[in-house]
Amino acid sequence: MTFDTLVIGAGAAGLMAAIEAGKRGRRVAILDHGESPGRKILVSGGGRCNFTNRGAKPENYLSQNPHFVRSPLARYTPADFIALVEKHRIRYHEKKLGQLFCDEGARRILKMLLDECAAAKVRIIHACRITDVLRPAEGGFKLATNLGEFTSQTLVIATGGLSLPSLGATDFGTRIAEQFGLRLTPRRAGLVPFTMSAEWKARWSPLSGVSFDSEVVCGPARFRENVLITHRGLSGPAILQASSYWQPGMPIRVNIMPGQSAKDWLLGESRSAQSGLNTFAQRFPRRFAEAWLDPVLGAKPMKQWNRQDLDNTAAALSGWELTPAGTEGYATAEVTLGGVDTRDLSQKTMEAREVPGLFFVGEVVDVTGWLGGYNFQWAWASGFSAGQAA
Repeated sequence: MTFDTLVIGAGAAGLMAAIEAGKRGRRVAILDHGESPGRKILVSGGGRCNFTNRGAKPENYLSQNPHFVRSPLARYTPADFIALVEKHRIRYHEKKLGQLFCDEGARRILKMLLDECAAAKVRIIHACRITDVLRPAEGGFKLATNLGEFTSQTLVIATGGLSLPSLGATDFGTRIAEQFGLRLTPRRAGLVPFTMSAEWKARWSPLSGVSFDSEVVCGPARFRENVLITHRGLSGPAILQASSYWQPGMPIRVNIMPGQSAKDWLLGESRSAQSGLNTFAQRFPRRFAEAWLDPVLGAKPMKQWNRQDLDNTAAALSGWELTPAGTEGYATAEVTLGGVDTRDLSQKTMEAREVPGLFFVGEVVDVTGWLGGYNFQWAWASGFSAGQAA
């Protein structure tokens, strides 16, 4: 079975790369080991598919080479994907912070991509397990699979990272990169909940399900969104964002009164005759206030708090310091940080510099976006760039 271009992986980046290559008149096939395409697309955004972010820009991405994303993001912008969505008359809405979601559910976005594949005469071959990838002396690529041998002039690796192995994630892409001599950057789980110590969980796990608005600081990163207490530790958008910047042993700081002076609030309540607990319960979920506030201060009327009580509590409200025990790992991570070193790829085409005809796109590459549609935009942009050249 001979094609001009073979794409390995029927996810967001692979579908986009195949569509663009097919539009150029290339004979294209996508090979995927799963039984159906776009599995991660279907579960994204709670099934609504947060398909891009209007404000996606290079500073929203993590990479050991932070400038690499500039060219792909400029070549295929959020407006370009929005135009594709509108061409297919798909209704969508902006939830917050530039995040765009499909009104009709993630299946509608996947159908759009599959319709585009069909229009570009892209063939999608499922349940295809690749056992070997060879580069014959005469050029091109030869793939041995359970369905027979495939050959092509160019090969696009769009197999994703290690996150969500329940959906079929493997290290296939990075193994191929190593086989052909490309460098890898260290990989770890990103956009992932934190686990906490047994002592912390004993106090806080009964509050599993409680969430609150916060600003979370981790190293140079600062994110304001909700924090969610879980039976294992902490989750919620602000925590997931911070996790991509976290390293083992590093503390995080949680401001549970973002956008407001904790000191001014406490001073304003300092003449009140009601207890500290009742005062805090007006501002925070009561169960959270009971667990967070010192029991002695909680029982005291606010007007009996001394200056040190007020100062110490204000400092803790603005900078509750916590040191996670770890993360939940790839099993629940939304993305994989690290991957194929961008120094070995063309910024314009995603082609391996030393292996002509071999391309890497999407999550397999050392580029990871923030939560909120940024990783889909990277998939579209990197897939588009490769598809224009593969």
